Order: sequence, then C-alpha cells, then structure tokens
Amino acid sequence: MSAQILIVDDDPVQRRLLEGAANRLGYSAQLCDGGEAALEAMSSETAPFDAILLDLVMPDIDGLEVMHAMRERDIETPVIVLTAQGGIEVVISAMRAGAFDFLVKPVAPERLKTALQSAVKVTSRQTGVATTSAHDPAIAARTMVAGSEAMDRVRGLMRKAAASDIPVLIEGESGTGKELIARAIQAESARRKKPFIVVNCGAIPENLIESILFGHEKGAFTGETEKHTGKFVEADGGTLFLDEIGELPVEAQVKLLRAIQEGEIEPVGSRTIRKVDIRFISATNRDLIEGIKAGRFREDLFYRLNVFPILVPPLRQRDTDIPVLVRHFIDMYHREERSFRARGISPRALALLQSHDWPGNIRQLQNAIFRAMVLCDGDVLEEADFPQIQAQVHGIDPKELSGPPERARDPVRNDFPVETGVRGQKLLAEPDALKLLDTSGNVRPLVEIEAEAIAFAIEHYGGQMSEVARRLGIGRSTLYRKLKEYDLGHAGIAAE
Repeated sequence: MSAQILIVDDDPVQRRLLEGAANRLGYSAQLCDGGEAALEAMSSETAPFDAILLDLVMPDIDGLEVMHAMRERDIETPVIVLTAQGGIEVVISAMRAGAFDFLVKPVAPERLKTALQSAVKVTSRQTGVATTSAHDPAIAARTMVAGSEAMDRVRGLMRKAAASDIPVLIEGESGTGKELIARAIQAESARRKKPFIVVNCGAIPENLIESILFGHEKGAFTGETEKHTGKFVEADGGTLFLDEIGELPVEAQVKLLRAIQEGEIEPVGSRTIRKVDIRFISATNRDLIEGIKAGRFREDLFYRLNVFPILVPPLRQRDTDIPVLVRHFIDMYHREERSFRARGISPRALALLQSHDWPGNIRQLQNAIFRAMVLCDGDVLEEADFPQIQAQVHGIDPKELSGPPERARDPVRNDFPVETGVRGQKLLAEPDALKLLDTSGNVRPLVEIEAEAIAFAIEHYGGQMSEVARRLGIGRSTLYRKLKEYDLGHAGIAAE
C-alpha cells in the first residue's frame, strides 16, 4: 500500500501541482483547502497520514496554528512546511512549532522527493516499533531510567506508595512519565497481578462519562443492544489510573466522588448496586488548587484523591537525567530495530540536548532520539541529526538559506562596545579583565561581578545564549532568570 500524503494549501493551483508531484513519486494524496479541513482529516481514524505538506499562510487557520493544534492532540505525523517566504524568522518559528522539514516555494522536485522520503521513513519506523513494554507493569518498574536526586526522591515515594492501597495523586507536566510511575507503583504492590486500567478523563465525551466509568445495561440508551461493564468493573481487584483528572467535568466529579467513597457503583439503567475493590491512582498536569478556586474542581474530591501526592519535576529541572535517558533510548531502539546504525552520541550532540528546555519533557526527548536514529547514517548521533533541536537552541544556520552569512565577531579583538548594566557601571570597556575591587579598594558585591561576567559572556559569544550558558556552567533557564534579576535586558541576544 502506498504512503498517504495530506496536502494542505488554500491555492488550488498549488494543490494540483503538489498532488501531481506526490503521485509521480508513488504516493497517494488527499487534498485540503485550509487548516480547519486539515485538522478534521487528521482526526479521522480511517485516513492515517504518513506525511503532511502544509502551507504556512492560509486564511482560516494558518500553518503554525495547525501544528500547535496537532501537538495538543498528540498527532505526531511529520509536517513539511511550505512557504513563499524563506526568511530565518519564518524558519525558526516553523521548526519551533514542530515542523519536520521546510520547503520554499516553488519547490524543486528533487527537494520535495527527499523531504517526503525522509518523513515517510520516520512514520513507517514509528508505526513498526514494538510498544508492548510500556504496558507491562513489571517492565515499567524496571525502565524507570533516571539518575538525578530529584528522581531518587520520586522513587522513594513510589516505594512507599506501593506498600499500601492509599490513593495516589501524581502531578507533573505532560510527558514527564506519570503513567509509567503509576504502572511502576502497581508493579511493586500487592495488586501486581491484577488489572491496571487506564482512563483518560480528558478524552471521554461528556455524555458518555457515566457509561464508560460505571457501565450500562442493555437497552439503557436508545438503540443500545449490548451490556457494557465499565472501567470500574474492569479494574475490580486491581488499579484504576485516572489520567488528566483535572479535565473531568464537575458534574462527573460528583458521581466519581461517591463511587470512591462508597466503593460501589450503579451501572446506567440498572437497579443493582455493585461493590468494587479498586486502588486509585490519579494524574494531572493542571494546578488542581487553582481549579478549586476557579470552581472547576471539587475540593472534597481533591482531598479524596490527594492522600499521597507525588510531584514529578520537569526534565529541564533535572538535566543530569538526560545522558542516562539518551543512552537508554539509543539502546532500546537499537535492540528493536537492527537496521539502526547509531549506537552512541557525540559529546557536542549530547551538550546540544542538555541545552534544550524540553517543554515536552521525556516524551519529546524520546521522539527526538527516535527521529535521529531513523535519519542517522553513521555509528554516532551528531548535532546535525537533531535539526529541530538545533533550530530551537541555536537558531538556523544562515548558510542553509538564501543570502550570505553574517560576519562572526572576532573573539580576540578588543573592539567590544561600552555598555552599562548594574547601577550604570561600565561592563565591557576592558574585556580581558574583571575588576574585583571598587574605586575605594573594597571588594565589589558578588552580584555586580556575576552580572558583569554574564554581560561579557553574552557579548563575547555574539548573543548565542546556549553557548553562553554552557561556558558559564549554568542552565539556559537559570541564565534567563539572572538576566531578569540583574536587569541586563536583552540587547545582543541572538534569536534562538
């Protein structure tokens, strides 16, 4: 079966040209004239796409908005962005939004061929990789890969939670591994051989919540000819994992609270009460306290679920875990797909990954490693195998676009401009020396010296903040916090 390509462009001429090019390359194409139609097509289970050709400028929903919507819906189909404007700002915006590749109109046939082949190759690998290990509780417990002190504390809490049946609330950003932690708790508990049932509270249609959770009898709804047991019955004796509990409508929270308190359910259309024995683990990426204040979450349900809280820190707060996770993912994908050549990662590529903030956390890192493994032709993953991360950390190399590259500043010259920073002092008039004493011969405050060192580093490295952070030995988020704290402003900072 030929790969399926979704072509999204409001220009009918462009759609026909791209469709013809895709057909000549052996692909099947589906056409959409705007962003709304494209999102509808992507949501259809009958038409999974291997790659998407997406115009950036469209009248209803533009390409960037489409990619943001895809990310919110966990649609990971590679997107090849099309635009008539090839400026560096446009490229960076597209890559930050998650674009797989970037083509400037009119597109050369060979360039289109290469982009589509790479995108389809990634999709075929993603759909072919085994995923059963993620759903095996015993394996989940063993694959808690981390080495930071923060995650050691999480492990300690997991062991305590596994020793009892008290309700657990796991809080953390999307992609931090909350479900894996829940499965690991189940795997270490007395219920390890019992069912582990997952309910995504944000994905249940509001009118079906009661039926999905508690079940319904035959004939409970018009045209309903089958009896449905419900998630509570499926989890009886085991664990019910309520993922994204903060998304549950308030009306459904009342019924959930009663079921948890009483340990019994009443299926829709039934007059019989059924007792259930369930261990509850919930997870959320929302601030439930704020939800209570705003009236979106019931306070009594919060205290019922939040008996044993576990807070999972985001990856940017534990960047020492990144090398361990990278090694784990490389080994895992190499075992699952022997055609992958890469067995390691270069120091520069690893430094690049540690410089990134990873808003998508471990899930985003795993996807980045997988994509790099697919595209890598050597034995070691290099910086060039992570083009999206490079776009977000360093910006795009101007040599890859039209126009000559900007002249780099000569780091050995002393033609740095004089700037003012903390308390109006001269910062960079003497780039080779950092003054430790003030005019009175006293040691200057540490905050002034640090602010001066940061300002010098920004100027020295041409505003490339990732390089500045690496050379100063601090994280990028720490660097930006210090810029704000010391009121250094953003002059000289390159687009990243």
